[in-house]
Amino acid sequence: MSKKVLIAGESWMSHTTHVKGFDSFTTSVYEEGIKWLRDALEGGGYEVTFLPNHIAGEAFPYTVEELNEYDAVILSDIGANTLLLPTDTFMRSQARPNRLNVIADYVQEGGSLCMVGGYLTFMGIDAKGQYNHTAVAEILPVAMFDRDDRMENPQGVIPVIESDHEIFNGIPKEWPAFLGYNQTKAIVEGQVLATVNGDPFVAIREVGKGKTSVFTSDCSPHWAPPEFVNWEHYKTFWVNMMDWMCK
Repeated sequence: MSKKVLIAGESWMSHTTHVKGFDSFTTSVYEEGIKWLRDALEGGGYEVTFLPNHIAGEAFPYTVEELNEYDAVILSDIGANTLLLPTDTFMRSQARPNRLNVIADYVQEGGSLCMVGGYLTFMGIDAKGQYNHTAVAEILPVAMFDRDDRMENPQGVIPVIESDHEIFNGIPKEWPAFLGYNQTKAIVEGQVLATVNGDPFVAIREVGKGKTSVFTSDCSPHWAPPEFVNWEHYKTFWVNMMDWMCK
């Protein structure tokens, strides 16, 4: 039986104003960045359920029992507020379960969580990711800063593999360059497997009966350029990561 992974985030909507002299008009577009990660995991035999940001706010599980339907959860470019403020709470002042606490309990009881970097994970742009000082922050293998943690590297920065961990089986030590990442801090409870500019890039941790991991750059553009998402070892890395998390 294939193992199940729940991915939340990796989507956005843009509303653009075009100005052409005297006249202007607007266009709107909905986009997803899930293709590469989903294809990699499904190609590795995993069953993937995807909750884009505008759906996750209401549809992300509210109980550990619901999360137990999945062997692993991936949060990628989804802010903490999307999970903390469902419509019932934000619009109707009704109490609802804190889903970040639920995720932490799920991991403590044997589940797995991976946080992937982006403008709205970790602390993110203008610190709007807001995961610090939450239950999720307490179970990650790294610590976050209380600020905008983006490290933009338009010149490109190459990760350094620091370990022979099984997550890197079949993958060369020479990786493509990335265009940015979320800066975090190593902690004694976690194990840093790869660094970028001396900061954690890939890190793992065993928490209670479960596991957590982080990949502090993007799994899709823009921080992850075509050289990474189309890299022949992209699938191998993500499947290895899930295999370690789910065993």
